Order: sequence, then structure tokens, then C-alpha cells
Amino acid sequence: MSIVPYRTPIGRPKRRQLDQGQVVRAALALLDEVGLDELTMRRLAERLDVKAASLYRHVRDKDELLVLLGDEICGEIPLVRPSGTWRDQLIATARNVRRGLLAHRDAARLLAITAPFGPRRLRQVESVLRILRAAGLSRRDAARAGHHFNNFVTEFVADEGRLDAVAAAPASSRRTVFAEARRHFKSLPRDEYPTVVDLADHLTEDDSDSLFQFGLEMWLRGLDALSNRKR
Repeated sequence: MSIVPYRTPIGRPKRRQLDQGQVVRAALALLDEVGLDELTMRRLAERLDVKAASLYRHVRDKDELLVLLGDEICGEIPLVRPSGTWRDQLIATARNVRRGLLAHRDAARLLAITAPFGPRRLRQVESVLRILRAAGLSRRDAARAGHHFNNFVTEFVADEGRLDAVAAAPASSRRTVFAEARRHFKSLPRDEYPTVVDLADHLTEDDSDSLFQFGLEMWLRGLDALSNRKR
């Protein structure tokens, strides 16, 4: 009589349990790796080692995924406490948002194409509008200023991202990109473009931090003038 050794029965492997938070975090990691244009539901499913159909139990479609990603990114950006002057609070907000967007590839582009519906992103909107109202702006002016404040920061960061993408190309760098632009401006016909030629060195200065601060200061001065006019 043959004796068959006892073996513990092997059950079916458990299906991986996903939740929306896991999907969004994986999507954010994939965004950093491949960028917004290459972020697809198929790639995300492969990253999570699931079938694409499994994702749709947690997100309706890619549009909803992008909204959730915008909320996730905004959740990493510290909110400014309501203390100090409105000007100081707005400067701190702008710097926080810029750092937060620079922390993730194409984050500024993503925010530009999605609506601010998530709770964490809405808290950022609420904070900016509160500061603008504290500056003495009317309700309409505060709403309009909030729109332009968002555009200033996100578009500035989007430009930084586009420059980084160009500089990341083979045989390229930020230094070479600016050097080539400088040479081009200086080679233009001076009789047609005298000011461009004259300002070539300044137009191609690679100092994003100073440029951001200059733009923010210009914006704040306009806002200060608008606030004083209302008093």
C-alpha cells in the first residue's frame, strides 16, 4: 500500500483588495514617472497588477482620476495660518503652492485642466479667497483676484516644467538652453529688434526663484493699489 504524505490544501489566491486611496497614490507615482501625457488607465492597471476593469470600481473614468490626483497633490501643500498681514500670508501661500507643484511632474498642468472639486483643493481655494477678502477686496474683486493668483502660480510652474523637459533632452541642459537663446537674441538685426538685443542677457537669465519673486511682487503691488482704492 502506498502512503501519500499529508499536504495542507492550497486555497485560491486572494484577490488583491484595492481602495480609491491606493489607486490615486499609484497614479501619482506613475505621473511622476511618465508624465501627464503618458498616464493612462491601462498603465495604471499594470502598475497595480490588476485588470483595467478593477480600476473602474474606484474611479469613474480618467477625468475623475485626474480630479482626485489634483486633490491629492493639493493635500500635500501646507495651508497658511491666518496670522500676520494679508500680504505675508499671500506670499507664503504662493511659495507653498509653487513648491507643492514642483514636487510632482506636470502637477501644474494637471491642476490647469481639472476643476477644483476635491475637499483638500477646495481648502486651498478657501484660504486664498479668505486672504483676499482680508485685504479689503470686494466679493467680486476677491473672486477675480483669486482666479488670477491661481493662473500666475500655476502658469509659472508650468513654464518651469516645460523648460526642464527641454533641458532634459539628450545633449542638453538648462545652461545650454539659455546660452543658445542668448546667442539667438544677440544675433537678431539690431535695427529691427534693438530692445531685444539690448536686453538679451536679462531675458535669458536662469534664476527662476528671483523671477517668481519679481512677478509676485508686481502682482501684490497691483493688489495693494486695488485694496487702497476701495477704502
